[in-house]
Amino acid sequence: MRTLAFLLLFCTLNTHAQMTFTISCPPAFSEKPLDGRLLLILSKNAGEEPRFQVRDDFRSAQVFGMDVENWMKDGKQVFSGKEFGFPLTNPGALPPGEYYVQALLHQYETFHRSDGHTVKMPMDRGEGQQWNRAPGNLYSVPVKISIAATGNNDFSIELTEKIPPIPKPADTKYIKHIEIQSKLLTEFWGRPMYLGAHVLLPEGWEEHPDVKYPLAVYHGHFPSDFDGFRTEPPDPDLKPDYSERFRLEGYNRIVQQEAYDFYKMWTGPDFPRVLAVEIQHPCPFYDDSYAVNSENVGPYGDAIMYELIPEIEKRFRGIGAGWARLTYGGSTGGWEALAVQVLYPDEFNGCYAACPDPIDFRAYTVIDIYKDKNAYFMEGDFDKVERPGRRNYLGHISATLRQNNYYELALGTKSRSGQQWDIWEAVYSPVGKDGYPQRIFDKVTGEIDHTVAEYWREHYDLSHILHRDWAKNGAKWRGKIHIYCGDMDNYYLNNAVYLTQEVLEGLSNPPYDGEVDYGDRAEHCWNGDHTQPNAISRLRYHRYFIPKWTEEMKKRAPEGADLKGWRY
Repeated sequence: MRTLAFLLLFCTLNTHAQMTFTISCPPAFSEKPLDGRLLLILSKNAGEEPRFQVRDDFRSAQVFGMDVENWMKDGKQVFSGKEFGFPLTNPGALPPGEYYVQALLHQYETFHRSDGHTVKMPMDRGEGQQWNRAPGNLYSVPVKISIAATGNNDFSIELTEKIPPIPKPADTKYIKHIEIQSKLLTEFWGRPMYLGAHVLLPEGWEEHPDVKYPLAVYHGHFPSDFDGFRTEPPDPDLKPDYSERFRLEGYNRIVQQEAYDFYKMWTGPDFPRVLAVEIQHPCPFYDDSYAVNSENVGPYGDAIMYELIPEIEKRFRGIGAGWARLTYGGSTGGWEALAVQVLYPDEFNGCYAACPDPIDFRAYTVIDIYKDKNAYFMEGDFDKVERPGRRNYLGHISATLRQNNYYELALGTKSRSGQQWDIWEAVYSPVGKDGYPQRIFDKVTGEIDHTVAEYWREHYDLSHILHRDWAKNGAKWRGKIHIYCGDMDNYYLNNAVYLTQEVLEGLSNPPYDGEVDYGDRAEHCWNGDHTQPNAISRLRYHRYFIPKWTEEMKKRAPEGADLKGWRY
């Protein structure tokens, strides 16, 4: 049935003109055989390059993709009408007209992993796993073409450009950068693998050489530098932009002002003196690893916990004990903050998880992976309805789950798109026979594999793990769990929070003694602050959570702990 559905999906009707796009690569760019995902992008908009117009909703430019292996010098690749695409899945459905077209090769490298599998993956190159910005990727200059309504349309495109390297950020008085080679990850992936961090030093760090500090670990997506900290007022020459999401003019200026305000608070007399850290842990699947150990992604949890964090505390005089560590973050970082508190209960003294990715897989956004048969559709005897993927605060839907996943499938097969649903699959799933993650659901049809779902439950369903292991670890988790979510989260993440709240409030001996809170009509990234709109609260994670935690940590600090030396 799956094969039949796949063939029907790609069936090309003869009501449109036939098209071929032949992609070539200059010999200078292909001194060795190339592997990767070759993308063909078409746009109606000349405002920016087509590669920057691809997105996971109805407003996306058109993209088609094919896997290429051992692309030899002077060879050519041909898009002939059978390649998968998004939003149109079938190249034959492209209507006649004028387009701006561009091709790009997202390059893969070969990994010989310690589990015996050989896989071809895109390695991060300093950009945070962004295929359209990854250094070394080859692309063409956009050109305007005209597709005729009848006859053959044959086009030739040459990859003449290469994305340049990205410079690393420089150290400043307050922000320092470190990078270490991870022994654990290097062994797993079979090549040197690195972890990094941006460390925000407290005011007076240099003047107090004998003081040791608590550590506040902020989780989130790939940070190019420490986010939300600016030592200068907003740029007066900055051209105001418009935030479509928040319906605000000049949101870029607001962001700069908030960052500057945080700098003034951080260096002021009343802010707790701690080390604030944003870690860099991109992996071959995504812009970060999800900070846990995984069959497919590798032992990132242990590498961060036992290699990176000790090195940070050693270099920058951290206290180096679990009672003196905070973990916090939003979205991906919200899931990670709760996950590391759950999976490493002795190593952190509190987690603040805002708008976390699904923490109960009975609400994997809007899917119950244990009971539902299909991820894309709610089906009755005579009809079916598509499941929503993204909404705004009024409930207006801009994408379905099927569209989200078709977008990813166009960008990469075998969970290699570098996008959201594929990284969840890569982190949570067991390894398949081919060395790539086992699918939780068929990417084309949406059919759920409940055997894989059971593996997810026991290893990464955080609500289930809390309930299962409360008798063993409840005393260690008590009082440490704080979860916040807008009740109109764009990705329906509040659904899993509701279920988790029920689990937590049903625990006893001891009670969980934490906090779960919701923002009325708040969208994604709401952090628990009822005094500010979502557009502002999402910019205040550091200034909001660190003071809350440094007061709360006193309740669980061991006798004799230094609670004053760093409060100068």
